[in-house]
Amino acid sequence: MRIKKIVWLLATVILLGSMPVSAQENDTYFTAAELPDLLKWLPAPPDSTSEAFVHDIMRYMWGKTQRLDSVRAAIAVRDAIWNMDSTLAVYRIPFGMAISKEETPEIYKLITTSVRTCDLIGGKAKRFYQRKRPFMVMNEHMLSYWEEEGLRGNGSYPSGHTIRGWSMALLLSEINPAAADTILARGMMYGDSRVIVGAHWQSDVDAGRLAGGAAVVRLHTSPAFLEQMAKAQAEFRRLKKK
Repeated sequence: MRIKKIVWLLATVILLGSMPVSAQENDTYFTAAELPDLLKWLPAPPDSTSEAFVHDIMRYMWGKTQRLDSVRAAIAVRDAIWNMDSTLAVYRIPFGMAISKEETPEIYKLITTSVRTCDLIGGKAKRFYQRKRPFMVMNEHMLSYWEEEGLRGNGSYPSGHTIRGWSMALLLSEINPAAADTILARGMMYGDSRVIVGAHWQSDVDAGRLAGGAAVVRLHTSPAFLEQMAKAQAEFRRLKKK
């Protein structure tokens, strides 16, 4: 009952906190077509008769055991929220400060624009593979049950949440390298949360980390990104001195 109450409360937060973003906030450093093409280098999702898929099943069962831990279950549900500011809040403690448009404008601009760019890398592969999600194959409800309807028509491979969470972890680690270990550990946990709630197979999450890393590498070829990264790093150093 405690976990169900937590899920209900977080679902309410999601519904109340979903805010439209301005056109400026939707700016990206590259278009989807300018990012690495996952279909040309990322392996296809495991065949249902392969040993890799057996591993996916085992990890799905592992995820269900993690739901028995009320704290970890609550984190997994919290990580399911698809909202930029909510994802930024996930990294507040590992990063060492809260990130907001008002208090850290340069960092906020760098991260939001960069992560929205990285988000674009997974769409083509998702549409091509149209892999069914674990909760559909296993005919069971997700822990983050409010996601189910919207995810049924959205391919599982690679994991979009993982692309977002891992790319953000990489970027924040570049701004605050002294905290990289903690930031990256939280980024790994963020991807694992998708297995725990039943939204993704482990291979979806693994592919999401690869895709997110590739997108971040592409960002570093953008002069505008590099300029904004320098501003974000300078802002971080200035605020840490206070």
